[in-house]
Amino acid sequence: MPAPAALKTALAEARANTDALFGVVRPGSLYERPIAERHRIVFYIGHLEAFDWNLLREPLGLEASQPALDKLFAFGIDPPVGQMPQDRPSDWPLIGETRAYNQRIRERLDAALDRAPEQLLHVAIEHRLMHAETLAYMLHSLPPGAKTAPQATPAPSGEPVATRMIEIPAGTATLGRRSGNGFGWDNEFHEAAVPTPAFAISKYKVTNGEYLQFVRSGAAPPHFWIERKGAWYYRGMFGEAPLALDAPVWVTEREAEAYARWAGRSLPTEAQFHRAAYATPEGGERLYPWGEEPPRRGHGNFDFASWDPVPVTSTPAGDSAFGVSQLLGNGWEWTSTPFAPFPGFEPFPFYPGYSANFFDGAHYVIKGGSPRTAAPLLRRSFRNWFRPDYPYVYAGFRLVEN
Repeated sequence: MPAPAALKTALAEARANTDALFGVVRPGSLYERPIAERHRIVFYIGHLEAFDWNLLREPLGLEASQPALDKLFAFGIDPPVGQMPQDRPSDWPLIGETRAYNQRIRERLDAALDRAPEQLLHVAIEHRLMHAETLAYMLHSLPPGAKTAPQATPAPSGEPVATRMIEIPAGTATLGRRSGNGFGWDNEFHEAAVPTPAFAISKYKVTNGEYLQFVRSGAAPPHFWIERKGAWYYRGMFGEAPLALDAPVWVTEREAEAYARWAGRSLPTEAQFHRAAYATPEGGERLYPWGEEPPRRGHGNFDFASWDPVPVTSTPAGDSAFGVSQLLGNGWEWTSTPFAPFPGFEPFPFYPGYSANFFDGAHYVIKGGSPRTAAPLLRRSFRNWFRPDYPYVYAGFRLVEN
């Protein structure tokens, strides 16, 4: 069956997105490694096309022409924090060779896309959209002078936000998705009903202003903060700005866990997040916090709406049925749930290690989405995961009382 035109359009749009993202980097910085545990930027320029090629070449019956580059750009890395790769810039192809490789791949794939299986096209599109976000984390750590995008600073801070706890009644959290109900990654299957006792959850994500009290009590500051002459600043994508006390704090899972202990509360489980986000006071469920409609930018800070967080009070239209704010967008949310398979899990035969390689007890589920999360990834069943000490992800948290 020919691939739907909508999927080919979505692939073209995703390519334009990542092309623009690489365009932020000044040419002299393409061989930099902004995050010490990750590959150099040039790898990712080649990786996105190599992934599509390695995924689709055989199903489309295409002959390999540059197998050495297909292999070189095939896989990223996820080492523990502190275990650094040892390659040098000279170990990578020249940028002109890499871009020529990309162009040849796009031309050959585009000529055959009508024969591409729909599932594989979804994988190619969403893999690229996920990288559009993880690459933003990487480029965030690049010095502002290495980037060419127009200068943009976060909005000035408003007043500190007084949060409150919202009671969520006992019920069933429905995780995952049913087979045959649209595309999903292997870890999204199969649907699982989880009985969830009553609990209370904070209306807002924990803010910079709240976390600042924790730092003043002796905790280390988050990765995105910097202190200058006794004042705290947020390290934005394109420059520093005074710390916005009403914006969510972005931290590691370990930092979030430590704050929760300090506050005498806990991090939510994956099931508790689902109850707060998708349940209704009447006991039913709905697809998104604002109903059955797909997410729209006006309802949250997501789908590349901005580079930086906005106040936790700024998008009330996206509140859940219980009145819990910003469960989608403005920063992923750490849960206390280790990333693990749902009952009946089956790996993709064409990508067996996508999820299974991370069912190791060393990664934690994060839910929701950030300013740089693409709209298709905001579906209820989508699961993201990171190491608990990974400091670069745009992830915050909220508190629960059990």
